[in-house]
Amino acid sequence: MTSATLPRVSVVGLGKLGAPLAAVLASRGFTVIGLDVSKVLVDSLNAGKMPIVEPQLNELIAAHKPRLSATMDPNEAIQKSDASFVIVPTPSDSTGFFSNRFVLQAMESLGKALRNKKGYHMVVITSTVMPGTTGGEIKAALEAASGRKVGPDLGLCYNPEFIALGSVVRDMLCPDSILIGESDAKAGDMLQTIYLQMCENKPPVQRMNFVNAELTKISVNTYVTTKISYANMLADICDRLPGADVDAVTKALGADTRIGPKYLKGAMGYGGPCFPRDNVAFAALARKIGARADVAEATDRINNHQIDRLTGLVAKFAKAGTRIALLGLSYKPQTPVVEESHSVKLAARLADAGYVVSVHDPLAQDAAIGVLGDKVVGASSIEGAVRECDLLIVATGWPEYKAIDPDWCKRDGQRLTVLDLWRTLPADKFTDVADVLYLGSGR
Repeated sequence: MTSATLPRVSVVGLGKLGAPLAAVLASRGFTVIGLDVSKVLVDSLNAGKMPIVEPQLNELIAAHKPRLSATMDPNEAIQKSDASFVIVPTPSDSTGFFSNRFVLQAMESLGKALRNKKGYHMVVITSTVMPGTTGGEIKAALEAASGRKVGPDLGLCYNPEFIALGSVVRDMLCPDSILIGESDAKAGDMLQTIYLQMCENKPPVQRMNFVNAELTKISVNTYVTTKISYANMLADICDRLPGADVDAVTKALGADTRIGPKYLKGAMGYGGPCFPRDNVAFAALARKIGARADVAEATDRINNHQIDRLTGLVAKFAKAGTRIALLGLSYKPQTPVVEESHSVKLAARLADAGYVVSVHDPLAQDAAIGVLGDKVVGASSIEGAVRECDLLIVATGWPEYKAIDPDWCKRDGQRLTVLDLWRTLPADKFTDVADVLYLGSGR
């Protein structure tokens, strides 16, 4: 298809996921208009550079700027598009459920704008929502605001993304599969057409009704977190068994095609904006409808236990007052996001226990210190952090930390203890100056 025959697309919400979605669509030939309530984000996209740290994002925007624009006016966005992707926050509430308040606000503004447009339009909910809500209150709000019924003149789909911050562009271009919950075949066909043009790898497309798609989204992340917690449970066991090595065990497990190797590495617990809350939401849904979700609840408990486990491990090697350098604060490499980061939680716990904690991160240091306050001190460099500590923790596997010089670890009359939680450093390189300890290695 050529740009002239492709559907025009609006992206509602130009944050960490919406901006990359707009950029990726434009890079694949679509004419895209972004819609946001933030003048800063709208002006930034129109200027060709977003204030969002994400690999390849601003390069794509700069390269395809003629097909990208942004507005704060819902009427303009609707008139200049045939399909609207809604990718706004759905924060967790006190029960663990996702709140739809921003989605419903979007339905109100888009619906009112649709009253002034003739012809077919499709609305796609990309934000993660609870099962039962796309076909429930979201559909009802859209129909009430637009004066239309979902059907021949108005399509509605649920289409969550399966991506990770730090690799959003790559994940959008080459997803494992596409999940579509559709109001009808017309809407599903249109959305599938968009994705087959957008994706470079032509992934399989899974089409179903709304509730199945909604349940699938949180089920995928719940299953992945179960694998993570299982590997961390194995690492805890291996730590207590002389001669045991969690990497040897998980490699053998992953070779079984019934299990597979992905996400099966004993290390720190999971964090970020999706995994923790999707797992909690899954369990909350089960409780509400009278089902049991013991596995999801156990997964969450094991994950929360990792901070206690790591704090106990530190206590075996250092007493209160010891200077600790903690490298890596983001919940994963290649992103400045510290939401639910176990590195940040560990830094806070160690500081509360009386350790003197300095921290470093290539991108997330300012955000982490904003959370931690004066509990920690920000290091000005990796070298400075390593040279001035009595115990070193490599907590996030940033590639920059692979360049740590063994000379920085030299101490007069003693060896530096290094807790390398993601096996970032080659232990044999530090044999003469430090004891590099990996999680899940019986000792």
